[in-house]
Amino acid sequence: MKELTKEDLDNILLGCAVLGTGGGGSLKAARRIIEADLTKGGKFLLADAEDLDPEAIVASPYFCGALVVEEETRGKESESLIAFRSLEDFIGKKISAVIGGELGAENTAVALSVASNVEIPLVDADPAGRSVPELQHSTFFLNDIPIAPMAVANRFGDVVIVKQVANHFHAESIVRNIAIASGNRVGVADSPVKVRVLRKSAIPKAISLARKIGETIRKAIAKQEDLAEAIATTENGKLLFKGTVEKDSEWKNEGGFTVGTIQIKGRGEYQGSDYKIWYKNENIIAWKDGEIDITVPDLICVLNEETGEPIINPDAKKGMNVTVVGFPAPEQWKTERGIEVFGPKSFGFDVEYVPIEMKK
Repeated sequence: MKELTKEDLDNILLGCAVLGTGGGGSLKAARRIIEADLTKGGKFLLADAEDLDPEAIVASPYFCGALVVEEETRGKESESLIAFRSLEDFIGKKISAVIGGELGAENTAVALSVASNVEIPLVDADPAGRSVPELQHSTFFLNDIPIAPMAVANRFGDVVIVKQVANHFHAESIVRNIAIASGNRVGVADSPVKVRVLRKSAIPKAISLARKIGETIRKAIAKQEDLAEAIATTENGKLLFKGTVEKDSEWKNEGGFTVGTIQIKGRGEYQGSDYKIWYKNENIIAWKDGEIDITVPDLICVLNEETGEPIINPDAKKGMNVTVVGFPAPEQWKTERGIEVFGPKSFGFDVEYVPIEMKK
């Protein structure tokens, strides 16, 4: 078990912002969450699943809703921490560790914060390996691990316990509708699972991967190296496009999601080309010169070339110089079931998934 330093934490959040593919919450908000816990003396522990008691229980706290939410009126505890405590009370057993719901800056910060506040470790694993828009986009679902019981809490003080649910799709509908009624965001804690089950279902070393990507970005900036090249060489990443955002990202909150597009005009070697990304919280599909380039489950990540930081989708503004980088999806998403659940057809696009590794 390792105690994370402030530098570790910021590298993790930065890396998670990249793997957030335009969603997963803002890096600014993530840093604010962690800084608040550090200020009050909080400690952050990271544990390998192999080092935990196989019979110990792990649960997943996170925020669910749109990227753009109504003005917050939070109390002393975050909605996710309230949900986590409520879930533990309901199952009547101690939860010994936390696993994030996805790799995204804010949602990983939420998992870290909950773990710090209840003084237990965050597991170095993840049930998505990236940010994802819906609850069924989880390796727990792929491995038939129940999402319930689950707890949902909002900023008004309402807490809902879902004792059982038909499947992750039904859970998604229930939680999303509570989020819509709660200003487009709720805190959730779900998937209480034993460590021995988690070891066979979650994506291992996911937090370490995020930290590695964050460190790579910092080193590249410090050495004034090409940021895109540095990131693309991490974990088989690939440079997809460089250009300038043509106009402010066009988006709307729809059904509890932030849905929209980013349009980019090519620069340099990409002069004369254009790139378009459609997102549903996270980047889902991209076209280059009108032809499909990359789709989920592979990762499409947009970075601000001036700051080196990933861009949350609604924050893409006209005139920004950006780099688009892609990463292969974790292997579990490339299975037949994984593609069925989280491939382009699941979002209404009648195209076949072609792995980024097969792209020239």
